[in-house]
Amino acid sequence: MSVESARLPRVSEFPDSARPPHSATQATGLRHRLAELRGPDTPPRPMDARALAALAANPGCNRRALLDGAGVDKGRIADALGSPAAFGQSQFALTRGNAFEARVKADGGAELLRLVHACVGGADDAEPVPGLVRNPDLSAIGPEGRTARTALALREAVESAAADGTWAFLDHPMLALDVAGSPAFLEPDAVVVHPDGSWTVVEIKSFPMIDGAADASKVGAAARQAAVYVLALEQVAARMPEAGVTVRDRIVLVCPKDFTNLPAASAVDVRKQRAVTRRQLTRLTRIDDIAEALPPGTVFDPELSPDALTAAVEAVPATYAPECLAACELAFHCRDRSRAAGAVTTLGRPLRAELGGLTTVDAVLAAAHGEAGDPADPTVAALRRAAALRAEALAGAGAGSR
Repeated sequence: MSVESARLPRVSEFPDSARPPHSATQATGLRHRLAELRGPDTPPRPMDARALAALAANPGCNRRALLDGAGVDKGRIADALGSPAAFGQSQFALTRGNAFEARVKADGGAELLRLVHACVGGADDAEPVPGLVRNPDLSAIGPEGRTARTALALREAVESAAADGTWAFLDHPMLALDVAGSPAFLEPDAVVVHPDGSWTVVEIKSFPMIDGAADASKVGAAARQAAVYVLALEQVAARMPEAGVTVRDRIVLVCPKDFTNLPAASAVDVRKQRAVTRRQLTRLTRIDDIAEALPPGTVFDPELSPDALTAAVEAVPATYAPECLAACELAFHCRDRSRAAGAVTTLGRPLRAELGGLTTVDAVLAAAHGEAGDPADPTVAALRRAAALRAEALAGAGAGSR
């Protein structure tokens, strides 16, 4: 059986009424296999939008794809391996962020809707009027209940928009996105329904927007996270009986203005991030292929001996890059292994891309010194020119110092 025919069908390939009869059996088998990988009696760690966005940012890492898909607690694994993660928000930052979000959403989201209208409102969108904005109650029992309640609230908001052109503000809705045959429950900060029935994702962050611009890396991370929410909303829209519901591909990012606690907003186009994340989720439906390549009896259980746990983790190929340090609990372990192997990925993806088939530092140095490599290879030729220029510069500096 080929890899393509063995993978799970994607949700987008079949409407609810036309799913192949064996898809449920395949999904159940995969979930059972992933439960075996987590270890006995170990509940799965929920996959959130941050994890999915980080996975999409490093789509070639089989290790992260499998461990996240299986719901393995990578933080506990890193602690057991002696390489604990060193990232995360401080309690002060969390408190400050929660206070800022509460301020933005005060008065039924009046200020938030004003910012959305200013950033992405269409010419036909009337200014939101406080008191006439729908603000449905999304409380329900469990994530499945909240997801169903959110879908119902979105449908009612679309119907209301078609009837009288009102806005709707959904505070912390719950969305479900199919990941490897299992639902990942996601909770965006807010979703706004416009008078034309379209939907906009709102991300509220505590990093500042100074002179109308925020840190590019933080904006990029927020855009990748918001793209996950857009994909989840598109699945909700596809299941609605109303045709033509649009999920806008520009999200609204709300941050503190300059060094104050006043909100400022900017529209961010997430089409590129959405496409990358969709491709990665498509690949995630084939994590059963990654699991099948593991040695029999492989278990990612933090209670294992360090040697056994290390062997289990190393059985899954990883693609390390310095960016992993800010996004993955296993980054320090992978960095140590990458350095020990002399991999050029330790130096960053841009340099790795420039070096072509030279994948280790030793191979790069050998090519630069003329000890290996094809002289006709442009990469090898460039390295040798750089080495010659360096030697010439050092010789000139030595002569000038005498």
